[in-house]
Amino acid sequence: MNAIDLTGRVAVITGGARGIGYAVAERFIASGAKVAVWDIDVETTAAAATKLANATAGIVVDLTDETAVAAATQTTMDAFGRIDILINSAGITGPNMKTWEYTPADFRKVIDVDLVAPYLVCRAVVPHMIKAAYGRIVNIASVAGKEGNPNAPAYSAAKAGLIGLTKSLGKELAMTGVACNCITPAAAQTEMFAQMSAEHIAYMKSKIPMNRFVLVEEIAAMIAWLSSEECSFTTGGVFDISGGRATY
Repeated sequence: MNAIDLTGRVAVITGGARGIGYAVAERFIASGAKVAVWDIDVETTAAAATKLANATAGIVVDLTDETAVAAATQTTMDAFGRIDILINSAGITGPNMKTWEYTPADFRKVIDVDLVAPYLVCRAVVPHMIKAAYGRIVNIASVAGKEGNPNAPAYSAAKAGLIGLTKSLGKELAMTGVACNCITPAAAQTEMFAQMSAEHIAYMKSKIPMNRFVLVEEIAAMIAWLSSEECSFTTGGVFDISGGRATY
């Protein structure tokens, strides 16, 4: 593992109790950072904070609720005194079906969790970063946001929106010392697979030239550098980690 120096930094990781978010938390702690895990599940959040040990706070929060997000931000500031890094990792896939078969309720839920929630979190955290004249934001989008996966219209639309949000925010923050970038991974074999059909999982793997799913540790490695001081002249960027799938 390459050494990325995050000594003394404080990171908020949404969805940090499991999957990609948890892998990022592990990598950050190994790199010297302190971590606030924001997740919606009480038991999983507590277990993750305990397992990750002293450098971690577990905060239960509904990321689609702006009041809850504001409260979690204040709790984190009270506990650590600063927020240097924000990783928007929380997300859901939604059901796999054709666009015209999707229920409006399911579509809105995916958009709320995968796009509106990152906006709400950025809205709450960014002013603290601007005040400190330093920050690193990494939004976890998806190659689906570039290409559009069939039978995943809400997820594809939300991740495309997250790419657009990243580009806008990155430009807005360009003179502040705060950088905002996103990554577009191919599928990683996490608990989110339980939300997908076997056919959709097979489709995603078939599109990856490396013929395997990305490892959460590989994603965490890319995020670690994007969250470091060395990532000093990149903002509004989209970083591919799709095993050769992406064509742009």
